Amino acid sequence: MASSVFHAPCGAPSIKQLECQKYVGLRPSVTLRFNCVKTKTVTTRRLVVTASKSHDGTTKKLGISDAECEAAVVAGNIPEAPPVPPKPAAPAGTPVVPSLPLSRRPRRNRKSPAMRASFQETNLSPENFVYPLFIHEGEEDTPIGAMPGCYRLGWRHGLVQEVAKARDVGVNSVVLFPKVPDALKSPTGDEAYNDNGLVPRTIRLLKDRYPDLVSQNYLLVIYTDVALDPYSSDGHDGIVREDGVIMNDETVHQLCKQAVSQARAGADVVSPSDMMDGRVGAIRAALDAEGFQHVSIMSYTAKYASSFYGPFREALESNPRFGDKKTYQMNPANYREALVEAQADESEGADILLVKPGLPYLDVIRLLRDKYPLPIAAYQVSGEYSMIKAGGALKMIDEQRVMMESLMCLRRAGADIILTYFALQAARCLCGEKR
Repeated sequence: MASSVFHAPCGAPSIKQLECQKYVGLRPSVTLRFNCVKTKTVTTRRLVVTASKSHDGTTKKLGISDAECEAAVVAGNIPEAPPVPPKPAAPAGTPVVPSLPLSRRPRRNRKSPAMRASFQETNLSPENFVYPLFIHEGEEDTPIGAMPGCYRLGWRHGLVQEVAKARDVGVNSVVLFPKVPDALKSPTGDEAYNDNGLVPRTIRLLKDRYPDLVSQNYLLVIYTDVALDPYSSDGHDGIVREDGVIMNDETVHQLCKQAVSQARAGADVVSPSDMMDGRVGAIRAALDAEGFQHVSIMSYTAKYASSFYGPFREALESNPRFGDKKTYQMNPANYREALVEAQADESEGADILLVKPGLPYLDVIRLLRDKYPLPIAAYQVSGEYSMIKAGGALKMIDEQRVMMESLMCLRRAGADIILTYFALQAARCLCGEKR
């Protein structure tokens, strides 16, 4: 095939292997005329190079090859692009100063939403949430006055509906807290290990609705609370001696039976919140002896004797009949003591270490995160929840923004999972952001 030679009067150099067609995105100041000369046949044709745009502002494709585009650029017909935007003007009166001699300007990595998202160190997703749910024997859902938006859910109706709502937005973990009828409470809390009690029945119901068929994405992780206070006529986490002392070893015996009963019903994770000494090792041994080696233990490792628990106790009507819980829950002033509890729980077989409350104890969460390889959980307790709700209702804060910030702070401190009454609301916000 004969080669083609172009004579360009406009001063463009000769180009080989160029067909006379229009070029995408080129807009010369004058119309270019190319004399197309072939060795065998000489013809004169006109080549107009323009930028053609569609109605939506995008450049139309004219069907020319990569080689032809490159040849046009080599010939000096550079495609037109938007100009460099002008530098934004400073407000009147801004002083003119020399630039600071800074080699490092951290604000460079924060200058746009896209860059901030790229470098975000901590992320929050519905998978990080465990949803605490209050259940009772009734059919109707009863609102909890001190916890706006929370209810004692009927175990056969309201609970099932609430779990379905949570799963719809990616929250696949729940923890159950029962409101036990006063007539079933006793000094030794025997109702805690009744295989046909409220919690075991509820576990069986949920596992029937959401069987453990991972391949069908039906998995629901059920956490349970292991403690005697909902079942105790004294309102304490353990058996109370006549002189007011909480009996440790005898209480642990009851807790082992409670954990086994919950595992038998289908619980995935049992969570001793009682703060008795040695209960993690005893529960692990009891579970293993009954064939429940697969059931995990989330230990309330650093549970403080906090004033933030008030609304929760109203929800379950489980306030201590006398005294307080300071002889078994931790002193809020103590930091290093959390290491003592964590070391014991880890050595006894805990799978997850939990800190409660959450936001006021970020330092303890970080301490356990740095010292132990186990997953760390944080409990954003009822008082934290109710304060944010109250502040939002009074228009003193932006409820949604404060909610999301508080959860992100718990994650940043080192929590892998967060038990929070905001689980459903926060997950809906996160799903909305993604959409």
